Amino acid sequence: MKITRITAYRVELPLVEGDYKWSGGKGVTTFDSTVVVVDTDEGLQGFGEVCPLGPFYLPAYGDGVRTGLAELGPHLIGCDPTAVLPLNDWMDRCLKGHPYVKSGIDMACWDLWGKATGLPVASLLGGVYTESVPLYRAISQEEPEKMAAKVAGYRSEGYRRFQLKVGGDPDMDILRIRQVREILEPGDVLVADANTGWLRHQALRVAGAVADLDVYIEQPCLTYEECLGVREHTTLPFVLDECVDGVNPLLRAISERAMDVVNLKISKLGGLTRLKLARDLCVAHGIAMTIEDSWGGDIITSAIAHLAQSTPPQNLFSCTDFNSYVTRRNALGAPRRQEGRLSILPRPGLGVEPAWDELGDPMVDIVAG
Repeated sequence: MKITRITAYRVELPLVEGDYKWSGGKGVTTFDSTVVVVDTDEGLQGFGEVCPLGPFYLPAYGDGVRTGLAELGPHLIGCDPTAVLPLNDWMDRCLKGHPYVKSGIDMACWDLWGKATGLPVASLLGGVYTESVPLYRAISQEEPEKMAAKVAGYRSEGYRRFQLKVGGDPDMDILRIRQVREILEPGDVLVADANTGWLRHQALRVAGAVADLDVYIEQPCLTYEECLGVREHTTLPFVLDECVDGVNPLLRAISERAMDVVNLKISKLGGLTRLKLARDLCVAHGIAMTIEDSWGGDIITSAIAHLAQSTPPQNLFSCTDFNSYVTRRNALGAPRRQEGRLSILPRPGLGVEPAWDELGDPMVDIVAG
């Protein structure tokens, strides 16, 4: 099988809640998603998606995905899409860095591999452990009362795990955490995610003020070293996210016991191939994981579900159904939430088909010859 064509489409994904806010006054109202289609000489098509959380969250942005694909794509014509390790090595030789650019292509190639073998991607990733996996719900940063009300609403829909967006004024964040924890029940999981928004002294103040609560502290500061300094002075369980942007930072964090949980984002690592490697390393070292991406629609949600269901349940902290946050579908057949849990559908590949009427004309179109 050989790649004969690569196309990319821009799809805007408006938010159900109207906007999404996190630390430092950052926020978005519409996500800029790129749907990637890889055609082959055997008539099969593979589908991927990349959706950065705006240009101010990670070193990634929507136009950068498509510009990078225009640069990288011609080098991939004629490659075998099912040879995912050689393909990833070749992409790294042809375009240094920019893992998020490569993520959609890699995802589409796993989709093709599944279709070629008649297997779901979860089977190729190691096999399905459970019928469904637990979801978390991210709660946009607002006044404490409003955040608590949203948690109560989503809890009534079946969610039992919540990621609270903090990282602002420490006193306000302490109130946010306490008011939300107060309405939850034993067994419900609460993560206070600062998204790098605190200085170290602020993070230590908050961690000390909520030390009596059942709560996780996530990515309190900008750098790994600052986060490690907070980790060393709190007994609360600790989550790393933004500063773990590859396999080598992950290995360092494992060796220095810098976290109890790590958030693994598909596009941050460059696709399913590299995320599988990171996941397997975490399993080998007893680290729990949230399997997710920066953001996305139906295609990314399906990829998350396949990764999560092929992860040992004891190592899976949670995952995300991004397609429930947005008002527009970019693919059909994606898994949907049921009572706070997500399940893949038993179809070859990722099991999705783009909603072609929503895609419009391709913004990148690279053809053999």
